[in-house]
Amino acid sequence: MALLYDCSDETKRTRGMGVAVRAIKAGRLVVLPTDTVYGIAADAFSPDAIAKLLAAKGRGPDMPVPVLVGSADAWTGVAVTNEAAEALAAVFWPGGLSLLCHEQPSLNWNLGDTGGTVVVRMPEDDVALELLEKTGPLGVSSANQSGRPPARSAKQARDQLGDSVAVYLESGFTAADVPSTIVDVTEEVPRVVRAGAISLERLREVVPEIIGPEDDEAAEDAAAVDAVPSDDVVAGEAHDVETDAEGGPGSEPGSEPDGQLADSSTTPLEDRRADVDSEAAEEAAAGDGHASGPA
Repeated sequence: MALLYDCSDETKRTRGMGVAVRAIKAGRLVVLPTDTVYGIAADAFSPDAIAKLLAAKGRGPDMPVPVLVGSADAWTGVAVTNEAAEALAAVFWPGGLSLLCHEQPSLNWNLGDTGGTVVVRMPEDDVALELLEKTGPLGVSSANQSGRPPARSAKQARDQLGDSVAVYLESGFTAADVPSTIVDVTEEVPRVVRAGAISLERLREVVPEIIGPEDDEAAEDAAAVDAVPSDDVVAGEAHDVETDAEGGPGSEPGSEPDGQLADSSTTPLEDRRADVDSEAAEEAAAGDGHASGPA
């Protein structure tokens, strides 16, 4: 039977936190608040628990689970960082920024078909941070079934997820349902792969060279034109190049359609970026523009 604890009451919060920690350690699922939307959490290092999380949401391993951390040490323990990534985290963490990083190669975990990458975030929520301090990194996705609107309260999450979750930590309605911004920091120049809580303008105040979604679109349009014979261009028949079929970690994180790049020559990392991009598309379709991917 699922248990719900009202974290606005200090006694119930303390009890709920203890039960939630025990549940995580036992391989069960917990719903927790974040500063974006509510998330469904599992032990990031338990493949069985991650499988339960994906099953509860009605998703497969092709939509891998993002990770929430409670400290910089936890982040560098699971992800490979660089100067730009560390600068962004120093300014925007805790907060609504997720970073798509290469995962540490020594890790023995299974978050899904990650292609050797992991989406990591530190949420700006005291309940979430307290839980993370006690459990370590958690695999966390938005607390909703795939294709349905994200939950802005634990009660809304329980209506969708029911007894598939052991513990619900209720902290009232989130201030907004805007998902985190996801930035790919796996290459020399960072790139925004999902717009969200942190604007491109704010990101460029820290890392001026960061590439925005509109820059990618312009580059893709130019590449599409270059790839078409000149006669077709003159005739105005240049075709768009399809780059993804869904919305994902995000495809946040973000968040729930399950598409992949069709090009068989695509590398695993490119597949992962496409998952993030495609999950964002499903978020818009799932809840009238609401984000349903990574919290």
